[in-house]
Amino acid sequence: MQAAALPDAGPVSDAEAASSDETGGVLLVVNPGSGRNARDRAAIDAVQEALGATLCPFRSPEQLSETLRRASPEMVVSAGGDGTAMATASALLGTGIPLGVLPMGTFNYFVRGLGFDEDPLTAARQILAGHAVEQRVATVNGQVFLNNASLGIYPAILKERETVYARWGRRRLMAHWSVVRSFLRFRKPMRVTLDMGEVQETRRTPLVFVGRSAFQLERFGLAGGDAIEQGGFAVLVVRGETRRDLFRMSARLATRVAAEGEDYDLYRCDRLTVERPKGRRSLVAFDGEKRMMAGPLRFEMSEAPLTLMLPGDPEA
Repeated sequence: MQAAALPDAGPVSDAEAASSDETGGVLLVVNPGSGRNARDRAAIDAVQEALGATLCPFRSPEQLSETLRRASPEMVVSAGGDGTAMATASALLGTGIPLGVLPMGTFNYFVRGLGFDEDPLTAARQILAGHAVEQRVATVNGQVFLNNASLGIYPAILKERETVYARWGRRRLMAHWSVVRSFLRFRKPMRVTLDMGEVQETRRTPLVFVGRSAFQLERFGLAGGDAIEQGGFAVLVVRGETRRDLFRMSARLATRVAAEGEDYDLYRCDRLTVERPKGRRSLVAFDGEKRMMAGPLRFEMSEAPLTLMLPGDPEA
């Protein structure tokens, strides 16, 4: 959904959003880049009408938190991808304000994992017919994530992708090329110490992947969904020493034949601490975003709950 803007369609602007002093009702959080083509904009208009919502273009977590404080909405709905959902969830954590999520991004693992339809308008109607539950969400050094967080080769790929996109544009071929470039620049696996309470291990690995989406793991044929369904983490530590190993693992992952004990090792835990030698900082990816973080990296479930809308039957 990266087509050039059409004359009759433009990105959602602050001018289209109601004043943040308006209170109550439903707040529809949209990425400022949403609506750059007619199809996206039509979807936003349709769900806004169905929800009776006020638009809120997302600029930053701080801006969103301030808007929530002023507006005191009855419900907030995130219209975007997993990154937008993650940022909105972070702002709503512990507030008691229900969060609804619409599938308007690239992968939409989180909302699909909740059982919502992939059509945004149908999902909006499922939200209106649904019910709220409270659940704890995952954090790494206080940063909320909904699907996964990782350190190693995947955050490096995201960084390389930004460089490639800036030079050549956001095309699928360029996304694949960023993976190849990252693999070719790979030198050696990182050394990490994993502390899971009763289990401590020091490993050399190109990637530590901490999963919280059973749906995402299942889509790639990976083990660990049971740990997530029981409220914990699925920690996948990838095996591999060379560039050839990375290409092999990538191919096996794409064809859903990556195997526990052969391509990766799986640990199930309720909390995890990851340390690197000499207290090195790590580039950490979380739900498609990334940030440099100082160690140790502490993965745990939030103390405050997120109030989350689950789908209902609009025809009931």
